[in-house]
Amino acid sequence: MQISEKYTPQETEQKWYQYWLDNNYFHSEPNEKPPYTIVIPPPNVTGILHMGHMLNNTIQDILVRRARMQGFNACWVPGTDHASIATEAKVVAKLKEEGINKSDITREEFLKHAWDWTDKYGGTILEQLKKLGCSCDWERTRFTMEPKLSQQVVKSFIDLYNKGLIYRGYRMLNWDPEAKTNISDEEVIFKEQNGKLYYLKYKIEGTEEFLSVATTRPETIFGDTAVCINPEDKRYMHLRGKNVIVPIVNRAIPIIEDDYVDIEFGTGALKITPAHDTNDYEIGKRHGLPMIDSLDDDANLNDHGLHYAGKNRFIVRKEIVKELEQNDLLLKAEDYVNKVGTSERTGAVIEPKVSVQWFLKMSEIAKPALDVVMNDEVKFHPEKFKNTYKHWMENIRDWNISRQLWWGQQIPAYFYGEGQDDFVVTGTIEEALTLAKEKSNNQQLTTDDLKQDEDALDTWFSSWLWPMSVFDGLNDPENKDINYYYPTSDLVTGPDIIFFWVARMIMAGIEYRKEVPFKNVYFTGIVRDKQRRKMSKSLGNSPDPIELIEKYGADGVRVGILLSSAAGNDLLFDEELMLQGRNFATKIWNSNKLIQGWKKDDSIKSNEADQQAIAWFGNQMDKTIAEIADQFEKFRISDALHLLYKLIWDDFCSWYLEAIKPNFGEPISAEVHDKTIHYFEELMKLLHPFMPFLSEELWQNISERTVESALVISQQKQPQSFDKELIKKFDVSKEIISGIRNYRQSKGISPRESVEIFTNTTAFDNEDLVKKLANISQINFSEKTDKPTFSFLIGGMEVSIPLSENLDLGEEKTKTEEEIKYLKGFMMSVDKKLSNEKFMAGAPQQVVDNELKKKKDAQDKLVILEEKLKNLS
Repeated sequence: MQISEKYTPQETEQKWYQYWLDNNYFHSEPNEKPPYTIVIPPPNVTGILHMGHMLNNTIQDILVRRARMQGFNACWVPGTDHASIATEAKVVAKLKEEGINKSDITREEFLKHAWDWTDKYGGTILEQLKKLGCSCDWERTRFTMEPKLSQQVVKSFIDLYNKGLIYRGYRMLNWDPEAKTNISDEEVIFKEQNGKLYYLKYKIEGTEEFLSVATTRPETIFGDTAVCINPEDKRYMHLRGKNVIVPIVNRAIPIIEDDYVDIEFGTGALKITPAHDTNDYEIGKRHGLPMIDSLDDDANLNDHGLHYAGKNRFIVRKEIVKELEQNDLLLKAEDYVNKVGTSERTGAVIEPKVSVQWFLKMSEIAKPALDVVMNDEVKFHPEKFKNTYKHWMENIRDWNISRQLWWGQQIPAYFYGEGQDDFVVTGTIEEALTLAKEKSNNQQLTTDDLKQDEDALDTWFSSWLWPMSVFDGLNDPENKDINYYYPTSDLVTGPDIIFFWVARMIMAGIEYRKEVPFKNVYFTGIVRDKQRRKMSKSLGNSPDPIELIEKYGADGVRVGILLSSAAGNDLLFDEELMLQGRNFATKIWNSNKLIQGWKKDDSIKSNEADQQAIAWFGNQMDKTIAEIADQFEKFRISDALHLLYKLIWDDFCSWYLEAIKPNFGEPISAEVHDKTIHYFEELMKLLHPFMPFLSEELWQNISERTVESALVISQQKQPQSFDKELIKKFDVSKEIISGIRNYRQSKGISPRESVEIFTNTTAFDNEDLVKKLANISQINFSEKTDKPTFSFLIGGMEVSIPLSENLDLGEEKTKTEEEIKYLKGFMMSVDKKLSNEKFMAGAPQQVVDNELKKKKDAQDKLVILEEKLKNLS
């Protein structure tokens, strides 16, 4: 078939992706083949493709396409996460634009808006993944809020509650005043901020004496319920049992003693605000202090804030400092740098807030999830993340699973009275009524007396079930899909969600299936710019992946992002790599065009050089296939690509095609041509997982293919034995050829000008091929020449080329003298190192051996150069 002059990804990509979809190649059903399963880390339904997604999904696609071509029944389940906080924020903002406040509508009305928004804007990212070439089983697309998945989340909550693992408790939490929900400790990002340390006067009740108390948050004084000193602090012994007056508030509060207080920090006196500080909350509990919450859900002062009621906390901070100064209640203010907790989701400064929430006890279910990772039942790649995982799992705290949101699975708890425990947990209001009557002993209750908890569950409480819920594993534990596809094979994710998601999926898998959810976890690095900054929209340093695909082609982008992506190490993004990926595609395209341009002739027999090249490349390919398999075993996917890149660019294009290429205008042996096509097809099979579009286009171009013989479902060659000695000998042949080519290049001699060579060896392996590729007219074995020569060593083999008569011998003599001078200096430095007793005593034997080899190589080269100089004189 005729191949176009240039590769145009834009035409190719859409054509073949549609062809793959039309023929249902990505869809999987349980069959007799071994399964290979990947579940996508579900991106937010609100999301669009960014560089991290591109890296993560490229790796997943490589794994799943390769598995398909290795004889597995490959299934890659796609889907999206409902993303409670992010989606609710977008819906609230949209309603505001329409003049509607969330507080003015019912939950049902809000959810209708949320579903409308999700249907209209959600799932964009899945369409973008198709442009990248992702071979997901789109028929199996899941959404964490779809009915079947929500049923499983609710079922899990009820089950864990009935097992005594879920409880309702009064705790201090991290409140995000922008998202208006609490968030987990793992979602709090601490940032250094420049602020002030304010020293306030707390007057001793009934006196003019005062206690100096330092705080970074003067706006919280409205919630003060004590001032605390260390019982060992002699400065304040006389104040034991007395009260102080809170500045501006004019409320008397006790001076208490607790060894939590650091005598050395600040003034040694600490204001205790149990409702607004985690440590103060614990002190307040120990001392039975009242709790005064002076902030509302928007982080504005409430009625406890007196004349500041309704104002934002940060505005109050500025204004209250002025009032303190005016009333002589501020001693001083110092510059102070402290770490402030911010919400990972919105960036808002977190407020500690006490409220009643739902918790899942973690210690009991964490231990088996720790054991399976430590004993490698679940393998982490790279292994270094085991320590991170171990530290967190051994210090795990109960998981706060409730969120003050409406978008998400509603907590299946029904309240029937005013008491703290007046609730039941079940799936329907009818079941709840039966349980409530039983628990309350009140048979007069009706469904009108029941009110379901309005809060939604944490998004992670749905995604921790993902490897099971996508196969309906909790609703129907014995269905054919869950029994065939679970446990899944590999998980590809970022180390930043090792606790949020990876650990919790392992816990859920063991809890509900008594087995781990996956066998391997491959942690990708974070995509950073050249300045090592994490890519983000706010920094404006993150390119649009879709624009990159349009510019370089999906295959070019896939190769580019992988070339610098070692497992677990951050990727420094450089657009030059995308260009390298596109150039690789062009190289492959041109190599196929070259082969197609040759006319084959059945009457021509292959020559010895052809046979040598064919034997070598077949073995070299088998060697590389084995090495690639080994790298995939270790999840070193970037290294596997580097091996394939070298096999195609260097071994096939630069060496093999050059070796078998016929003279200009002459035909090629049919035998050699067919073997070359066979090799090219095998290369396309190896390349397909990395560059699916280009490889399918070339595969289909080589010959007519049926639907059953498309590349996407072809089987790759399996690793097999290869002739190491043959490859080793060919490497020597390449060195001889390269040495002669270097001579021509350094002396400006045309490759068309043949050369005669002299060598101290009795024979060359691959002699015909060496003569062809190096353009040698005659090889004089076991012979020397008196003529001036260019010489080089390959191990103990010396190769000499008589210098061309056109060369300036005087200039050549000067260059040789300079080389001799440099080598003698180099040998002196090596000798100096080898005569250093300290170096010899401390250096490993391998290092010493390397130095000795350097010396030997230099000595051998020096002998040749001195001989050459003698001939030039």
